[in-house]
Amino acid sequence: MSAKRVLFVAVSLLLTSAGQILSAESARRPKLVVAIMVDQFRYDYLTRFRSEYHGGLDRLMTHGADFTNAFYEQVPTVTAVGHSIFMSGAMPAVSGIVGNSWYDRDEGKVVTSVCDWNVKLVGAPQSAEGPRCTDSDPASPRRLLVSTIGDELRDVSEHSKVIGISIKPRGAILPSGHRAAGAFWFDDETGNFSSSTFYMDTLPAWAATFNERKLPDEYVSKKWEGFQQHDFHASPGQPKYSRLPASPWGNELIEAFSEDAIRGEKLGQRGATDLLTISFSSNDYVGHAVGPDAPEVRDMSVRTDQLLDKLFQFIDSEIGLKDTLIVLSADHGVAPLPAVDEADKMPGGYIAVDPEDAVETALRSRFGTGEWVIAGAGETTLYLTRKKKGPSDAELYSVAREALFSTPLLHVARVYTRDELDKGVTGDFIARALMNGYYPRRSGDVFLIFEPNFMPGSGGTTHFSPYNYDTHVPILFMGPGIKPGRYDERITPNDIAPTLATILSIQTPNGSSGRVLTEMLSER
Repeated sequence: MSAKRVLFVAVSLLLTSAGQILSAESARRPKLVVAIMVDQFRYDYLTRFRSEYHGGLDRLMTHGADFTNAFYEQVPTVTAVGHSIFMSGAMPAVSGIVGNSWYDRDEGKVVTSVCDWNVKLVGAPQSAEGPRCTDSDPASPRRLLVSTIGDELRDVSEHSKVIGISIKPRGAILPSGHRAAGAFWFDDETGNFSSSTFYMDTLPAWAATFNERKLPDEYVSKKWEGFQQHDFHASPGQPKYSRLPASPWGNELIEAFSEDAIRGEKLGQRGATDLLTISFSSNDYVGHAVGPDAPEVRDMSVRTDQLLDKLFQFIDSEIGLKDTLIVLSADHGVAPLPAVDEADKMPGGYIAVDPEDAVETALRSRFGTGEWVIAGAGETTLYLTRKKKGPSDAELYSVAREALFSTPLLHVARVYTRDELDKGVTGDFIARALMNGYYPRRSGDVFLIFEPNFMPGSGGTTHFSPYNYDTHVPILFMGPGIKPGRYDERITPNDIAPTLATILSIQTPNGSSGRVLTEMLSER
């Protein structure tokens, strides 16, 4: 054989081999990744109601990888923070998403995690009142400082599409990232799914058609079987659909809209890997009102199982579950109702004193009249007013700390101040959680941790703490390349993003602090 012939054969073999490798690599990638958040879904909801699951949750637990010890490692444990971690793997200390809202010192106002007054709403009316720091404001991911799985996926394939869906703007926007083709959330005034001009100038035809069906009009008057005491009609003066999210029908809207998004955008059907992020919000609205031990929460959990089954069947018919990678988690848990704690002879209760008032009173007593605390700026964080000819920061922090610890009704367990966190605090899981949640340009001045099971307010329950009832959440994977089974090693939701990046052979999101869950990955 001539030298030219040998060279030709060798090059042909190399090209064929390279083509086979690329083909195999492409075949390993799923056609669609579905990343599901269930808002306020504690891990124990999987075990307590396991016998009643026969749908999607059952499928995930039976045919997927079930991580039984996944815990958030930051505070606060709230919706925006959990959703930002989900697809970025980044702590608030890196992502800048330090809460659902915070006081922006540059803007001189309280802002939400996604509000953006440089864009306009699409599919919903603009507020005549101007910027109000509510879920009705125009929104975008611009306050998220890091990349997400969707952003990195788009670097690999410009043909990949990313879509985010939720009742809440932050639930749709933060997981889907900066380069999503669209993020869609519910407008409680019109009953439409809306978006913003960050993504598009007009709603896509499939979304507009969905809105024309006017499903919220049907749901508002629908009765919740077994729970007739719940009325989903709005109170006088409130947006027409403002109570609908706190019903099972909020999740039904999300599931139905997700099906139309898959069909309308041809997700997983265009020769590229697409990402759909879905956040089921209604579990959170219901849970806040009745607490984790109420029968409504059990019913919502069973309904979530059934809705996921409906969604999975649709995906199987349109794309094929064998070509779909699914990951499910939650953004946080929730504390028991104080009445339940009392009945169980457990510590806990409502905090009758407002920490802001306690600190404001102490600062005025020491330094004179004026506004020393910026009201309503954070969940468990106080933002203080600094005056040019006033006390030093150290003096302010000292008085605030003393006021918080000397008020027994506050049930304060820890107090940390900005100067301490700037230097870095070490210690137990609470100290680490504070550091993980601290971003200097956006975080407050005084940070307090209440004793377990104590919370502000006078009714319902909430979440924000570093305790296990707020931090322990499900993580379930199912799909190509996943070894089914129960995995009991302690992990964190920050591990989801780098694991997805490894499966998809894309760059790990730039702020991720998690590890790859190699124990569940099959040989590829």
